[in-house]
Amino acid sequence: MTDERQRGTPIDRRELLRLSAAGVGAAGLGFGGLGGLVGLSAEEVARFQERPHLGPAPAQLLAADPIDVVRVGFVGVGLQGGSHVRNFLRIDGVEIVALGDINEARAEEVAGWVEADGRRRPTLYTRGEWDFVRMCEEEELDLVFTATPWEWHVPVCVSAMENGKHAATEVPAAYTVEDCWKLVEYAEKYEKHCVMMENCNYDRPEMMVFRMARLGLFGEVLHAECGYLHDLRAIKFEDKDEGLWRRAHAMVRDGNFYPTHGLGPVANVMNINRGDQLDYLVSMSTPSRGLQEWQREHVPDGDPKKNERYVQGDVNTTMIKTVHGKTIYVSHDTNLPRPYSRIHMVQGTRGLFQGYPHRVHVEGMSPDHRWEDWMDRRDEFDHPIWTELEERSAGAGHGGMDYIEDYQLVRALREGKPTDMNVYDAAMLSVICPLSEWSVANRSQPVDVPDFTRGRWAEWPRFEFLGAPVVE
Repeated sequence: MTDERQRGTPIDRRELLRLSAAGVGAAGLGFGGLGGLVGLSAEEVARFQERPHLGPAPAQLLAADPIDVVRVGFVGVGLQGGSHVRNFLRIDGVEIVALGDINEARAEEVAGWVEADGRRRPTLYTRGEWDFVRMCEEEELDLVFTATPWEWHVPVCVSAMENGKHAATEVPAAYTVEDCWKLVEYAEKYEKHCVMMENCNYDRPEMMVFRMARLGLFGEVLHAECGYLHDLRAIKFEDKDEGLWRRAHAMVRDGNFYPTHGLGPVANVMNINRGDQLDYLVSMSTPSRGLQEWQREHVPDGDPKKNERYVQGDVNTTMIKTVHGKTIYVSHDTNLPRPYSRIHMVQGTRGLFQGYPHRVHVEGMSPDHRWEDWMDRRDEFDHPIWTELEERSAGAGHGGMDYIEDYQLVRALREGKPTDMNVYDAAMLSVICPLSEWSVANRSQPVDVPDFTRGRWAEWPRFEFLGAPVVE
């Protein structure tokens, strides 16, 4: 075991708070990816992941009663949460009833947006970190939407569902195996949607690739590569926004903290949870250097951040095998200098798509051994949801995909249809976080991925986006 890991593992929340006067390490941060169980043997991990008391998953995907006007309460209205509020103001059939945030001034600002749109002023919940419980208990809501730091995603979703509300959360939905199962258990118990808002599922290139795969242009998809490669060093060291909490995870965890942006779209293409299932993974990390170098070069003496120690490997590589033998490469890199990429490579028996830059090659359609720019094929294979919503999504966050994911959620609730993403997808994508940590800590041993569907993945219909034509 390295000195770095020995320093990192024992740090508890009080120590984490002491190390950062900015409040890094808010309540709820676990010590390890399996909820403190990184030291378990492979056999113990396998037993821990089982949930026989839950019984079988539902035979049909949840479709709740249709809602004419979706009454929404937001928990966390900072940068991303505020962006979602703006999106919901542009979607028909939505009433923004309540806003919760520990920053009262920010909650007041966002409430002003609602009033400026000619709507009733939302009730504010700003009495502290747990005031969302009061919101869930007191307000007549259909949906509670959380865009908080990671450690609050599960508490907010659980409070929403046990009080009769649907839940939606930013990514990842959870970062322990226990919490992934908890979301599934509560969603089934209360028969409520619990949706992870993975916006990259709705990006235009990803949706075009999905449609091309459904049309059979790539043949049988055998392999995919994806990731989240984003230089976040400056953001992590800010004294505001994500800098107040995100860096804390690097002090106690080592693995893939953020797999869902890359993995979500390729999981849809590869029919994960709807015809195939993740079987097991192996993971490894490089040494931890990037945050230390940034700290040394940019943090002045006397700043509490100067005393922090980091254990997160700068580049994490995870390989996943599916039940049907397909393979997926997932990478995470947020502590080193680099241009942004999600990789987004889908390889089939007759062609492939490769992202960053986006390009495609299809046998019999593209010039031999040559790429085509994806824009040369976009008009031909653009996903119909983008064609439908392009004008409405203009100006929304992340190139419009944030608006489309919000629109699709409201559409499902108003029509009483299954949501595009469901709680099983949220758990499956998020559980890569803790499993990668366990594998890293145990010499890259393979570890099984829990089957949150309990075998239903072999029966549920193939995934299609709500409102799009079904491709046979």
